[in-house]
Amino acid sequence: MRVAIYCRVSTRDKGQDNANQLLQLREHAARQGWTVVKVYEEEISGRKSERDRAALRQMFEDAAKHQWDCLLFWSLDRLTREGTFQTLKYLNRLTDLGLKFCSLNEPYINSQGVFGDVVVSLLSCLALQETQRLGARTRAGLERARSEGRIGGRPRVDVKQDAILRLHEGGKSLTVIAEELGIGRSTAHRMLQNAQSVR
Repeated sequence: MRVAIYCRVSTRDKGQDNANQLLQLREHAARQGWTVVKVYEEEISGRKSERDRAALRQMFEDAAKHQWDCLLFWSLDRLTREGTFQTLKYLNRLTDLGLKFCSLNEPYINSQGVFGDVVVSLLSCLALQETQRLGARTRAGLERARSEGRIGGRPRVDVKQDAILRLHEGGKSLTVIAEELGIGRSTAHRMLQNAQSVR
C-alpha cells in the first residue's frame, strides 16, 4: 500500500523538529510493508486553518489526485488542533476520496482493517452531532441576544430611514453611515434603498 506521512510540530515547540515523528512513522510503515511515497512536514501551530498551512493544503491536493492510498500521522493533534468538528471534516474528506487514514499513537483512529467501516461511520455520526451542537449553540445565542434587545448579536438601535438618506445625500459612504449609527453596512444599504423607494 502507498502511504503518505504527515507530521507537524508547533512553532511554539522550541528546539523541536519533525525528526522523531518521522523516524517512528517510517518504521511503522516499514513493519506493515507499506511504501512511503509522500512526506508532508510543517512547523506551524495546529490551530491554523488549512489556508495557512502549506503542507496540509498540498496533502489534500495530492489526496484528490489519489497519489497515495493511506495517510499516516503521529496523532490527531499533530494533524490539527482546530477542534473536533474540523478534525472530523478532514478525516471525512479523506474517506470521501476513497482514502484511508491511520494514527500511530491512537490505534482506534484507523479506517483500515476489520473495523474500518465502523470507525468511519462513527466519525461521520460524531461530525453530524457536532454540526447539530453548533447549530443549537448558535440558536441559543440568537435567542439570548433577542431577549437582551439585540438582533443578530448587535445592539438594537432605532434608526430612521430619513437619517440615513440625509447622511448619504451629504456625501457620506454607507460604511461611514453604518459606523456612525451603530448598524451593519448591509442594514444601512437596505434602509437607504427603502428610503429612496418611498420618495
